[in-house]
Amino acid sequence: MINRTLVRTKIIQTLFAYYKKENQSSLQARKDLLNSFSSTYSLYMMLLAFADELTTYAEKQIEVNKARAAVLHQSYTPNRNFVNNRVAQHIFNNRRLRSYIEDQHLIWDTGMSAVEAIYKQLIQTPFYAEYMQLEHPSYEDDKRIWRKIYSTLLIDNADLSTALEDLEIALDFQGWTTDMDIVLTYIDKTIKRFSEERGDEQTLLEMFNTEDELTFAKDLLRLAIENADAYKDLIAGSLVNWEAERIAYMDNIILITALTEIIHFNNIALEVSMNEYIELAKEFSGEKSYIFINGILNKIVGDLRRENKIFKSVR
Repeated sequence: MINRTLVRTKIIQTLFAYYKKENQSSLQARKDLLNSFSSTYSLYMMLLAFADELTTYAEKQIEVNKARAAVLHQSYTPNRNFVNNRVAQHIFNNRRLRSYIEDQHLIWDTGMSAVEAIYKQLIQTPFYAEYMQLEHPSYEDDKRIWRKIYSTLLIDNADLSTALEDLEIALDFQGWTTDMDIVLTYIDKTIKRFSEERGDEQTLLEMFNTEDELTFAKDLLRLAIENADAYKDLIAGSLVNWEAERIAYMDNIILITALTEIIHFNNIALEVSMNEYIELAKEFSGEKSYIFINGILNKIVGDLRRENKIFKSVR
């Protein structure tokens, strides 16, 4: 689940906090990085569990409508397509998910207002109306509506963001609202792989795609901290009509991390490293910082190559 793109993001965030705190050890920075990975994975599991929360709320609404109809002596035949959705059932009954939720004490109690708000949004969507009109939804239909919920309804959802902020504080996690949209794409990929035959034993994503990703993360953080002063000198030496002190704080962090990867990880193609950190600059730094960072990196890489101090592969 956590790939190198997300690893780089977490490294940038960790280094930003590391240099802001005085007298913080590199060991604490590594601990913070690993905790941020765990927090992101907990968010993945928590958002998967949201399927049960939303389904349970829909079930309660049916009971409310039944009671109201009884009081008014009216007939009421509920449409149970959504509450009988097999994908939601398979998520809820997944033993790995249930075990993780219980072990980490992850509960939606403080986020229930978001469940109600999102349900009201859901029943107004065309894809919900289309699904509820089906006489006998197929398993693909069941998958399709949940993929729509996770990939459209919950993306940039203000009510969900507010709930996650509250849950983040209550559970003492970090980065939930920052990671929300990317984790939602991971859930969409997870549900896409569901099959009716696997039932309650659906495959969930691992925290890391491979063990190499975790090794990459630890090494990148360590080397960035160890070589920060040397890279600051490289950056200062590449400036023209500009003082190093005027470089934005985040720009420095991105440049140091980028140079660490470019110089120490020869198995990663140069344009991959360059492009990744330019995109990070667009996301986390000033409006035109990516242009500045691109220019500095090109200048330093060119100088290092002429001096035979870099052997970065080109894909």
